[in-house]
Amino acid sequence: SSCVYIYLKPQSSVDQLEAKTMLKRHRSRENQTKKRLCLSLEFLPHDLVELILQRLPVKPLLRFKSVSKNWKSTIESQRFQERNLICSRQALGPDVLLVSLCEKGDAGLSGHARTVMFSLATASKVRFPFSGSMFCYGHCDGLVCFYCVYAPSFVMNPATKWHRSFPLSGYQQLVIERYNRLYFKFISFKLGLGRDKFRGTYKAVWLYSSSEYGLDNVTTCELFDFSTNAWRYVFPASPYRISAYNRPVYLDGSLYWLTECKETKVLSFDVHTETFQVLCKAPFAHLSNPCNQTICILNDRLCVSLKNWPMQVIWSFDSSGGSNTWKKMCSIDLTKTFPWFGKPEFALLPIAVREKKWLLLQGRDFLDPVVIYNLHKKSYRLFYKPREPVGPVYYLQSLFSA
Repeated sequence: SSCVYIYLKPQSSVDQLEAKTMLKRHRSRENQTKKRLCLSLEFLPHDLVELILQRLPVKPLLRFKSVSKNWKSTIESQRFQERNLICSRQALGPDVLLVSLCEKGDAGLSGHARTVMFSLATASKVRFPFSGSMFCYGHCDGLVCFYCVYAPSFVMNPATKWHRSFPLSGYQQLVIERYNRLYFKFISFKLGLGRDKFRGTYKAVWLYSSSEYGLDNVTTCELFDFSTNAWRYVFPASPYRISAYNRPVYLDGSLYWLTECKETKVLSFDVHTETFQVLCKAPFAHLSNPCNQTICILNDRLCVSLKNWPMQVIWSFDSSGGSNTWKKMCSIDLTKTFPWFGKPEFALLPIAVREKKWLLLQGRDFLDPVVIYNLHKKSYRLFYKPREPVGPVYYLQSLFSA
């Protein structure tokens, strides 16, 4: 059962007392309902209890850990957490995290607390006291990575408030040596976060074109292994230069980049074997402006997108049956998004698809609004207009920690 609270402004001290009394009664009834639920579950076989628990959201699971040692052990097991994440994905699909990129100044340098807002599925806020002006494209098992070129990076689970930092990489030290700390107009390569599906360990990856930093090789790859708490280089790295304008995306044990060569290719990195390979060619030719292309994850599939005014086309990669083909997912009429984005200079960023029909889009400017495109009706509407720079992250709640 659930309770709905309606708060009215009290007109007198008597009204205030009555309001407090009513609220206490509601909370008492809610607590009694939870106790009855726990008692009834205690008489069920534990296998059945586990099936019930793994379908619950993260917040009640954190409370239920205090019911018994058996429940706590079950909820904290990796097997349970993986099944809970699968159930969450099947039931709701990805949510969207709106990350406030500055608070009382530049969050990348000031160290002020940041604010994270959960949208669509929930409406709560989380604050955490560390800096990081950039973030990975999406979540990895519910973990989100925030980083800055000039400071240690952080990985966080917004649902449980767990977080940890990891130190500067060789790439970050190269940038610090080569560029002035206050000079931001250089092209910085983006960090990726992935998980070794077989060992269950998490790894952060910097892949960058070497010539920009006076190195001889084509690309350089650095990897931070959370199980050893250390950075190391991966050899061989990618044989192709990569595009610095797109953030790498993670899906099912691999990280993906778009290459910067005559024919744009999709490059994959297996997080377990730590090897690179060309997955396939992109469904479009080489572009003079790489900002007109994007790589993203939609409907649990790898997708790429190309803007060619007045349209932007999104393709989805189909690997079923070994076909390895691109299928057109949708075409966005940019003239119909003109009220919110004008004539966009670069490709719009696809964020996530909710309930198989709502595609969320944002421009490259973090002050741009978030717009919903209905894949069935082919209609557009405003979803969110930020009052400060906001970066969206596609996201699923989980109990994981690195």
